[in-house]
Amino acid sequence: MAALLLVILMAMRFVGSATALSNAYTVGRLERDLQSGKVVDAALTPYADTPTGSAEVLLKDGSRKKLYATDIREVEKLLRKNHVDPQINEVKDDNWMFSILVPGLIGVAALVFIVMLISNNQNAQSGNSRMMNFGRSRARIANPEDNKVTLKDVAGLQEEKEQLAEIIAFLKSPAKFTRVGARIPKGVLLEGSPGTGKTLLAKAIAGEAGVPFFTISGSDFVEMFVGVGASRVRDLFADAKKNAPCIVFIDEIDAVARRRGTGMGGGHDEREQTLNQLLVEMDGFGVNEGIIVLAATNRVDILDPAILRPGRFDRKITVSRPDIGGREEILQVHARNKPLSEDVDLKQVAQTTAGFTGADLENLLNESAIHAAMQNHTYISQADIRKAFVQVGIGTEKHSRIISEEEKKITAYHEAGHAILFHVLPDVGPVYTVSIIPTGLGAAGYTMPLPEKDEMFVTRSKMLEEIMVSLGGRIAEEIIFGDITTGASSDIQKATKQAHNMVTRYGMSLKIGTVNYDDQEEDVFIGYEIGHAKKNSELVQGQIDQEVKNIIDACYHKAKELILEYEDVLHKSAELLLEKEKIGREEFEALFEGHEEKLQASEMIPKA
Repeated sequence: MAALLLVILMAMRFVGSATALSNAYTVGRLERDLQSGKVVDAALTPYADTPTGSAEVLLKDGSRKKLYATDIREVEKLLRKNHVDPQINEVKDDNWMFSILVPGLIGVAALVFIVMLISNNQNAQSGNSRMMNFGRSRARIANPEDNKVTLKDVAGLQEEKEQLAEIIAFLKSPAKFTRVGARIPKGVLLEGSPGTGKTLLAKAIAGEAGVPFFTISGSDFVEMFVGVGASRVRDLFADAKKNAPCIVFIDEIDAVARRRGTGMGGGHDEREQTLNQLLVEMDGFGVNEGIIVLAATNRVDILDPAILRPGRFDRKITVSRPDIGGREEILQVHARNKPLSEDVDLKQVAQTTAGFTGADLENLLNESAIHAAMQNHTYISQADIRKAFVQVGIGTEKHSRIISEEEKKITAYHEAGHAILFHVLPDVGPVYTVSIIPTGLGAAGYTMPLPEKDEMFVTRSKMLEEIMVSLGGRIAEEIIFGDITTGASSDIQKATKQAHNMVTRYGMSLKIGTVNYDDQEEDVFIGYEIGHAKKNSELVQGQIDQEVKNIIDACYHKAKELILEYEDVLHKSAELLLEKEKIGREEFEALFEGHEEKLQASEMIPKA
């Protein structure tokens, strides 16, 4: 590489020299300037051992010209003939570098370059050249002895593991299935939210079956050069056939298998060529070759229909967020190497972490361990877990941020408005923590609820209550200060999105009816959207906007009625927050003494 760079530099040197010489000041031009009296002075520099040399000429206009002569003595005679007495500089003796050393270096560099070229050509033929391996697969292979992950390391996914038991059995003893003419699924698609354990589950299947495990990301197939992705797909399956039986795991397959016709490059889109090759390979290898393709995605809605059909991905397994029992199992797995104090109750932690994925729970215990270490604790306590729970959900609290007393007061009443509605409304769960300490996410304070149960779906009444809770902070500001702030911007955005989904996606509007008007569900790509017109007319869109506003207005008025009814609790909550900056569930619920009789749930739902 160094030799090649030297050759290029020398070539540039000589090209530059050639260019300079083509535009140089010549002896002929000197003679004309001498005849016209333009030359004022000159300095000659002869070279050693040769008659060559250079001359620097000063003209009347102040410019200096330099020329190179093959016989410097002729130039001297020409100057003296025209009555110019030149200055003779010392003989220049460094010309040997360019006359002897440079040609030698060029010869050596050329020889080294030729040797490197031959070496690279041999490496390309043997498959070791990086440049020639550009189209090779980037999949990483884990041999059975290297993959230590088994199904014992996967907690909270009992049903998913049962569905994949047949895959493991086939990889261990394929003859049992082929003997009765059974065809094992060629591909299994694992679909679920980020962090639910799709990758871990695939790795555990390979570890349990004791077969090689090829893993690659969908983005590893795609490059800017046309044809590279398809070449890598072919190479991946060629390697898999050599190591069969095996598992090929493609993580984030939506990067390469998204629906065709969504890009702006037409049929020549590199992604489409890669997908086409993937479709061919999954259809191409035989039933008994022992290659099973596992893929993971959290965007199954954007995948091409061709890859989802039977014969390619025969089975689609949804990896859901764990329920309370699954969360407890996951916590026990991640707590194996962590010292827990006696007051830690993992079942209670599982109850308070509804909606958490396996990755969330692992992060929760890790943050708890970090907090315990920072406090020089030898064990992780329940207090450490509570601290980590707030940090994971809300962000790091900024105790050092300076806030004026007026802003603290506004924040206290704002958060108290949210908290009162969380407590009073029956379907949105109790309050876990209320704080007016700024967070790392930019909020001036926060109110964190505590879901008491897992839910598969949400009722219309609960969605309306969630909108009311979102508007509670703005309502409290209006009641107490007679003015409003920008602090409710994210709350208003959340409430508006909730109301819009109720009208357009879930058919929960009494006026619009049970119709889906959601345009965004299918048009997830610009290229696809260009070829498909919007299905909502201007009239319908106007009705949707009006109904969204009606829902927001109804929730606002009903929430305001409730907060006014509990105005004494509003003041007491704000005062306690200004005193302590953060209050827990027990302290907050104690403020409702004298309000034990709650309104009927039907009386709290706004007429929207």
